[in-house]
Amino acid sequence: MTELTGAVWRTSSRSNDQGLCVEVAANVVAVHGVVGVRDSKDPSGPTLAVSPPGWTAFVSAIRAGAFRR
Repeated sequence: MTELTGAVWRTSSRSNDQGLCVEVAANVVAVHGVVGVRDSKDPSGPTLAVSPPGWTAFVSAIRAGAFRR
């Protein structure tokens, strides 16, 4: 697991107080070369390290509705 020193974790402005969110640290790309993603309920748990192009593709797919049921 990559230690994302200096990460500033953010949640969506649409998040609620139930802890059913993911947190994203995009500020670490310059230092670590990845975007960090973690579970807001377990901030000391595992972190996904996603390549910037992979993150961009994921967000684009969400915006395009690729994951709608």
